[in-house]
Amino acid sequence: MELNKKIDELKEELIKSTQEIIRIKSVEDEPKNGMPFGEGVNRALEYALKISKKLGFKTKNLDGYVGYAEYGEGEDYVAVLGHLDVVPEGDGWIYPPYAAEIHDDKMYGRGTLDDKGPIMAALYGLKAIKDLNLPISKRVRIIFGTNEETGSKEMHYYTERESMPVSGFTPDAMYPLIHAEKGLMSFNLVKDINACGNEEIRINYIRGGHRVNMVPDYCEAGIWSREKDVIIHALEKFKVKNDFNITAHIKSDMVVIKSVGVSAHGSTPENGINAIMQLFKFLETLAFENTELYEFVKFMNKYVGFEVNGESFGVYLQDEVSGSLSFNLGTVNFQDEKISMGLNLRYPVTKTLDDVLTGLNKTINKIGIKVENMDHQAPLYFSKDHPLIEKLLSVYEEVTGDSGEAFAIGGGTYAKEMKNIVAFGPIFPGKPDLDHQVNEYIEIDDLVMNAKIYAKAIYELAK
Repeated sequence: MELNKKIDELKEELIKSTQEIIRIKSVEDEPKNGMPFGEGVNRALEYALKISKKLGFKTKNLDGYVGYAEYGEGEDYVAVLGHLDVVPEGDGWIYPPYAAEIHDDKMYGRGTLDDKGPIMAALYGLKAIKDLNLPISKRVRIIFGTNEETGSKEMHYYTERESMPVSGFTPDAMYPLIHAEKGLMSFNLVKDINACGNEEIRINYIRGGHRVNMVPDYCEAGIWSREKDVIIHALEKFKVKNDFNITAHIKSDMVVIKSVGVSAHGSTPENGINAIMQLFKFLETLAFENTELYEFVKFMNKYVGFEVNGESFGVYLQDEVSGSLSFNLGTVNFQDEKISMGLNLRYPVTKTLDDVLTGLNKTINKIGIKVENMDHQAPLYFSKDHPLIEKLLSVYEEVTGDSGEAFAIGGGTYAKEMKNIVAFGPIFPGKPDLDHQVNEYIEIDDLVMNAKIYAKAIYELAK
């Protein structure tokens, strides 16, 4: 293939450009004038636009929020959407996280896989099309996002000012192709609690979980009791019938109950053990009945418990494309006469937000709970026979020689931030997902193969 040969000729340039942009630490930082996400992110954006201009493309910088390289003519355009911001590097790297060193044909560094390496591969894929002067009927934009890791605020800025592409992809997930992403919603269930105990026992606080999109692996409660041994004996009796990792110890005037679970991603709560709900099940055995907090605990045990599909809560939904709704109760905070619990729901792609809210509101109205801080992303869904899906899968199969099938996921990708975009690569089947991990790397052969796939995909979409 002509394109593949050209990519091979550009290989050393692609590697060098990828190394140079990896060496820029582009973690979100304090905003500055013209740098809405900090100096490091801005340096990465300026470098991407500089190399794009050097490769012969038109470039545009939208006030430091986002930039793009553009090639071709025509009213419509095809987009490749990638991001230059990265998550913090963390500890434990075997090679420096911002050195882009190559060892055993692997380039190590934060952003090599997520997402600087892949967007450079797409940029050089477009360079190959330009160098070969292949005929295309649409413009092509390589869009450099800058805030994917912390809210995608840059894409709101872009979509308010620019027209939408007619088709395209984001190299920010995995192969062969993701054609469906569940709807995402996170929110807090909040209730004022005026009574949390009696003369014998009182719950002073409950806190647990780190984020709503993680199964909580820890939760604790501070309990005042006139007779502390009663609480400890109650826990011992409870554990005879319940194989939970829960312990008690006396701290000052309280008994502190600690519940340990197993963390998992909110999209697969069935893989974890919910420490909060373990603790709630124990709390219901204590003698503080006829209080608002007790009624709340009892309510949560009845309507949530350890279910991961929302059936008792009245929000269970499913479809053939993406399976059943996933339901994760991720955080709890009770203090100062108020309790708040954070939930993360992922609903099937053929359903709507109203489908979920109908059941949700019916359930929480039973006890007067309020919903606060609702965050929602609608599902992304392209049928498997959609032209974009068929075309990209055909490209994948032609370039790699491997057959592939589009699949649905419970998580969300960058594709949700722009119309007519799906997630396509860069992680090949069987390869590790090193996004956000220590010792993130991309194999040099995979970097080059991505460039070949993306070159062919851009050409097929834009010709």
